[in-house]
Amino acid sequence: MGERLDGHRLHSNRRRSSKGTFAVGVVAALVLLGCASDGESAGGSASTAAPPAPSSDTIVSTGTDDTTVADDTTDAGDTTDAGDAGERELAGIVRDPPPVVDATTLPSLTNPGSDVAFRAEPGEFTAVYFGFTNCPDVCPTTMADWTVTLRRLPDDLAARVGTLMVTVDPDRDIELLPGYIESFVSNAEAAGTTDADLLAAAAEPFGVSYDVTTADDGDIEVAHSGFLYLVDDQGQLVVTWPFGTSSVEMAADVEQLFAAQETT
Repeated sequence: MGERLDGHRLHSNRRRSSKGTFAVGVVAALVLLGCASDGESAGGSASTAAPPAPSSDTIVSTGTDDTTVADDTTDAGDTTDAGDAGERELAGIVRDPPPVVDATTLPSLTNPGSDVAFRAEPGEFTAVYFGFTNCPDVCPTTMADWTVTLRRLPDDLAARVGTLMVTVDPDRDIELLPGYIESFVSNAEAAGTTDADLLAAAAEPFGVSYDVTTADDGDIEVAHSGFLYLVDDQGQLVVTWPFGTSSVEMAADVEQLFAAQETT
């Protein structure tokens, strides 16, 4: 059992050593965890997803040969499940005021030598995901669903949505992450750092929680929150999608946000 920075505890059904442990932030809502995508083939690594995991709160913990679930009680300020962009309520979570998430940049793993800012290009949006390549279920499922989301969008809108994945397991992912995320979205970007403080600073405004531990038998276990985030061209977090949000709902949210952007 590990202590979170916010005082909450991460619970696991496997005993862990403290070696290699780090955690950050809290998340603003509960996320339902499972493994199956929303029922559509997206290609890439989706076919490697594990059998369905039990539903839980916020954090999934995965090890080399097992999957455990960690519970999470959150308290990250005001949130709402509805957006103000039009009459339809957004499927994702909207925080008011929207957090500014672009204060910290991370090294690009796709374009070494450059840094990645958590801010979309003018007039665009960027989806941001914190995960890791050895994740057996939540990460590939989320990325598969996001791939289908982009396919649902009109071509002109899809071209204005970027995809960025950040590794929470940098010791193993630095060389692997670019190829991993590009297997889902060909023009996606990967980012990461072995500087634990820098990674924590980047994750904190999103409310991301993660925990990497080494068990007594040497197995590495990773726990992380399963949200997908959408960031605008002002570096603001405009919507947070819990794990399991369908591609239909995410695509509708993106179209609605673009429509609202054009009226402001």
